[in-house]
Amino acid sequence: MKKIFVLCIMISGLCFSQQKNVKITDLPPRSEDFVFPVVAYPQNERVENKINTFLQVDLLKYIPGSAGSPFQKVAASEKSPSRYVYFYSWKKMDTPENILSIDIEGEASGAYPEGFRIWENFDLRTGNAINTEDLFLPTAVKTVEGMITKKVQKEINDFLVKLKAEKNPTEDIKDQIALYEGCDTDYPLGTIGYYFGKDKITFVAERCSNHAMRALDELDSYFIDFSYRELQPYWAPYTKNLLSGSKHVDQTGLSNKLYHGKIDGKYPITVLMGELDSDGSFSADYWYDKNKKLIEWYGKLKGNHISITESDHYSEEARQWMLKGFVEAELKGNTITGTWQDYETKKYLKLELEEL
Repeated sequence: MKKIFVLCIMISGLCFSQQKNVKITDLPPRSEDFVFPVVAYPQNERVENKINTFLQVDLLKYIPGSAGSPFQKVAASEKSPSRYVYFYSWKKMDTPENILSIDIEGEASGAYPEGFRIWENFDLRTGNAINTEDLFLPTAVKTVEGMITKKVQKEINDFLVKLKAEKNPTEDIKDQIALYEGCDTDYPLGTIGYYFGKDKITFVAERCSNHAMRALDELDSYFIDFSYRELQPYWAPYTKNLLSGSKHVDQTGLSNKLYHGKIDGKYPITVLMGELDSDGSFSADYWYDKNKKLIEWYGKLKGNHISITESDHYSEEARQWMLKGFVEAELKGNTITGTWQDYETKKYLKLELEEL
């Protein structure tokens, strides 16, 4: 495997040939506020559909093929003019054969507007999102986190040396020194953005400042590069095959996967799992294929057992979410089987899902 990995890195022409078959255009209707990527991969329509479904459901809360504009749920409205998510640009990164990385920039507004930049990474063999939890050996996670922290701290310390060398520091410089000296550089791997390049992976660690202090934060986010060869001892088997161009796909976790199946053996549904937190908690979106209306799940994975709560609506009178149902199921390989229970009637319906 090591020989194959090194050969793929050296002979880039062979390893990147597949990328020319992946095309990205703008999702219609394109506008000044919505420049959003839609992927075309004629060689594998299943992979193409999975990637587009993930992007649109996860970022736009829109199910491909449903009615209305894909941007209607995230755009500003008369009811919520100050709350929106806009997408201004995207870029397809230059990556190894099996990987698609997309750089997306935009602006979101809640309490205040702020620009954002996110990176979405996909396995072109399966169409699945690539998760940091699957990239490294479990025993190597702390080591890799430490390597990232060390590089961030060096960048901060080098800048602090320059700031402290000022003979007559202004109040802003004093505030900057306090900002960087108090910066928490303990970054759990699951909280760090990342994207793949030709021969390296780049991790993006959050800036030291909050919104109020951002004007003082000259360093902003931290872009930390590691060559694939440098991380070779820490890669999981899945990643080694992914980077080498191998068609062999290793089993990966539950996070960010699409499942399809039925409730009660006759109601087809599709599920997009969210990312698992460190304690196994996750959220998910699912929809009945017939009506294409998103329904939220909140669950927890413990071992191979999945427990999920489904809410019906928020009651202003009761000031709480009203429950609709519960799921108890087992994860086994690529399948999830169990029951969906109606909260009011207590009736149990069979749930059967299989990874798309």
